[in-house]
Amino acid sequence: MLASVRLEKRMEIGKSTRRAATQGKATVLALGKAFPSNVVSQENLVEEYLREIKCDDLSIKDKLQHLCKTTTVKTRYTVMSRETLHKYPELATEGSPTINQRLEIANEAVVQMAYEASLVCIKDWGRAVEDITHLLYVSSSEFRLPGGDLYLSAQLGLSNEVQRVMLYFLGCYGGLSGLRVAKDIAENNPGSRVLLTTSETTVLGFRPPNKARPYDLVGAALFGDGAAALIIGADPTESESPFMELHCALQQFLPGTQGVIDGRLSEEGISFKLGRDLPQKIEDNVEEFCKKLVAKAGSGSGLLDFNDLFWAVHPGGPAILSGIETKLKLKPEKLECSRRALMDYGNVSSNTIFYIMEKVKEELEKKGTEGEEWGLGLAFGPGITFEGFLMRSL
Repeated sequence: MLASVRLEKRMEIGKSTRRAATQGKATVLALGKAFPSNVVSQENLVEEYLREIKCDDLSIKDKLQHLCKTTTVKTRYTVMSRETLHKYPELATEGSPTINQRLEIANEAVVQMAYEASLVCIKDWGRAVEDITHLLYVSSSEFRLPGGDLYLSAQLGLSNEVQRVMLYFLGCYGGLSGLRVAKDIAENNPGSRVLLTTSETTVLGFRPPNKARPYDLVGAALFGDGAAALIIGADPTESESPFMELHCALQQFLPGTQGVIDGRLSEEGISFKLGRDLPQKIEDNVEEFCKKLVAKAGSGSGLLDFNDLFWAVHPGGPAILSGIETKLKLKPEKLECSRRALMDYGNVSSNTIFYIMEKVKEELEKKGTEGEEWGLGLAFGPGITFEGFLMRSL
């Protein structure tokens, strides 16, 4: 009984020290994540990967070893495993028409991860699943009709009148696109509660290494699988614990850059090509984009420069983070949450921004009232598309 009273007091103190949410503004009420069971250690990746795909080319081995060091990734989670390759050996055979097999694996795995992340999120939220009014489903890793949103709704036991939206094949900025749409729904439908899920797997893009496709090795060293889920809503109730207010969003594309990030779906799966100038193009345009977002906070926010903010930046790779840090003259610690997420999970496409947000939340909680009030969330993807959020810590 005494322990229960102490817990309630701690909760009351925590709520009393929080900033008040702005009436009518969307807030993040809960967050959950999930991963496949297969854990990949970067330290053991080269030997295991090359053994499973039966590759003994020393030049490819050397290249992959170099990439594994430069990506800064330590661990990742993948649906693709030794058991998967034993069941579908054709996935490791160059030129095999394997799109059907890949979709058979990916469609099930993506929904399962989204389901598990949603359960974690809903438990953290503390309200009944029947209170979810909208479902936003984001993925670049499955393809079917009906989509995974319907299967996820059924597995979670959502109402058959839940309002569903799917966002497909947006790539790494898909998570923030989903957050932008969730914000609009929450703020224009009083009392609504939006479940936003993102779920990704590299199964569609898994290919044996080929010297003619050097980027395949980058993918093998950088990308991972996983899912995330958030509950978004405005005007939180007494039982809810909002931790981030979604102040405003901004999206723009850079004209003439459609070919810098190029993805094609074929009978062999998805193939990607990244232009070498991608980090530079992001660096050249990120300052103006961020200034537009910060200006939306208004003069009353007291923002002086970018180092007054907290930062959640999708880590497409270490070069992109370093370029942004240099261009914006950020202190090294400002992108620490992004770097740690990259180290712990790799680049998990649309999910990654939410893994970073979770780390930002933990850091702000440690700082208490000394923590930054305002922050920016950024992600980049095909287009080249910039997706950004000005957020307020509660």
